[in-house]
Formats: sequence, C-alpha cells, structure tokens
Amino acid sequence: MTPFPRLLRRLLLGLSLCLALPALARTPPPVAATPVAPAAAAPAVAPPTPLLWKVSGPRGTLYLLGSFHMLKADDYPLAREVDAAYAASPRLLFELSPKDVDAPQLGAQMLQAAQRHDGKRLQDDLDPVTWERLRRYAAGHGLPLAQMSGFEPWFVGLSISIADMKAQGLQADAGLDRHFMTLALQDGKTAEGLETAQAQIDLLDGMDPVEQKQMLTEALDDAEQGAAQTLRLHDAWRRGDERQLWQEIGAQMKRDYPRLYQRIDVERNQAWLPRLEQRLKDGGGDTMVVVGALHLLGPDGVVDGLRARGYKVERICASCKPARSR
Repeated sequence: MTPFPRLLRRLLLGLSLCLALPALARTPPPVAATPVAPAAAAPAVAPPTPLLWKVSGPRGTLYLLGSFHMLKADDYPLAREVDAAYAASPRLLFELSPKDVDAPQLGAQMLQAAQRHDGKRLQDDLDPVTWERLRRYAAGHGLPLAQMSGFEPWFVGLSISIADMKAQGLQADAGLDRHFMTLALQDGKTAEGLETAQAQIDLLDGMDPVEQKQMLTEALDDAEQGAAQTLRLHDAWRRGDERQLWQEIGAQMKRDYPRLYQRIDVERNQAWLPRLEQRLKDGGGDTMVVVGALHLLGPDGVVDGLRARGYKVERICASCKPARSR
C-alpha cells in the first residue's frame, strides 16, 4: 500500500503558528532570554547552509530566509552570510509578528477554534483502529484523551506532532523565527508580521474532514515509527537542499492536496508579494524576511514570484556550488 504524503510535516514548515504554542507539547521549555547558542562543550559543527536569497529593488533590498520553525541548539551559530543579512537589515518581517506570537490570548484563540460544536466526539470521526491507536498513545504519553475528545482532529494531531518533535530534540524556542525575533527585540529593530494569528488558525480550522483525519493519522504514524522523516527534512534544511525540500514538502502537497496547497501556499504567497514589493520601493531600509521554507520554494514560491515581477533575485550561499542566481 502506498503511504499517504506527509501532510502534517508540510503544514509544520508552512505555518509558523503551529510552533508558536510550545504549551501544546505539555512540557514547554522556558522562553529563551537570549538567542539560542550551542553549548560551549559541543563539538564544532559547520553552520547550516542557508536558504537565503537577496532581492534588489529600486530603493531597498530584501533578504529572504527560509525557516525551519523548530530547531536544535546545535543548529547555531548560523552561516556568516545570514548574520551579515541581519546586520544589514533595520527591519524584519515574519509570518506572524512577535506581538502576535507572544500574545497571551493566542492559546485561547486556538482552543476556541479547535473545540467541537457539532455535538459529536473525536471518537465519532475515527475508525476503530485509529481510535485504538490514539488510546494507546494517550495512555503511554500522558495525553488527556477524555479532554481531547472535545476537540477536532487537526488540533489533536498537532498536539501529538509538536510533542513528538520536541522529544526528538527540536524546540520552537530554538527555531529560526524565534531566534531573530529575540535578536530584533534586543537590537531595537522593527519586527512585523505578514499576516495575523487568526488567519493561520482559520487555515487549520478550515481543513476538510479527510485532511484533518489524515493529519491525526500521520501524527500517530510518526510517533510510532520514530524520528526518521522529521530528521531527514531537518537534515535537508541544514544542507540548504532546496530541491529535496520542494519535492518532499511542496510538490507532493500540490499533487495530492491541491485545495490545501492553494490555501496554505499559493494564496498566502500572492497576498504577501505586494507587501514585499513595497519594501523594495519605500526607501525605509533593507528588510530581512524570515518565513517557512515552503513559501520560498517552487514555481508558486515568493522567490519565483518576485523574479516574475522583474526583480533581480540571487541566492546568497558561500558553500553552494555553483552559486544559484539568475
């Protein structure tokens, strides 16, 4: 039997909201007071090869940086070209603003959206085999199943997946987004969002029943089968392998979930392009844009979208051979 595409992992690389709530993992780490750095005793590891593009406009420059929303401490320090892009940028843009990510009401917003209002229970949505798998997972991992029965499948799947990734050593507070949000706050730089938290919540809550059940099933699959797939994507991100990431994240979603791909990727990218283009024209200083890697890749990505509008776009990558620019 051909396995389903890994829908949940694609969502986790396309929606920063998924990682804005470490409390969903039930044992959240403390919020870092400083940007993440590797332990002093850790062996020397080459910095990740960045998914970084420079876009040149008439009155400004954009630095587009593809994020992996959950990372490890030893993914730092970053490559020198990333640090240079940050140093050159008085302004930063994220999917969500730091204010939205840190808003105390964000958890309540998500819980309200995830609660069922149809008089049914989670068990009513699942076949007996999946329900039994979920029951076993809950018993072994402290998931309050009776409480979760009042929520929609997407929320339960998200809770399991974030807890699973956290168990693999990946942390939202070590993610690229959080790292640069913390730096921007410390350095007094302007940091804004391209969309609202409610818009991302609506995307998740708007998934159809098949997509939601698949999201939960995949979360259970990943929890049972171990870390291989998540770590493979993490490794591809570290290597800056845009081809592998596009094929495993974007291309399969576009093929197997075209409606969801349109909502998660295409429509959001198209909505962002005018705002990004304005930064190239307003003379307000260069801008570093940190968004999920999915949004920069493929024919519907922001990189090709800005190229199509006539801007010079070049990949900034000292370790890439050959350097990719056109």
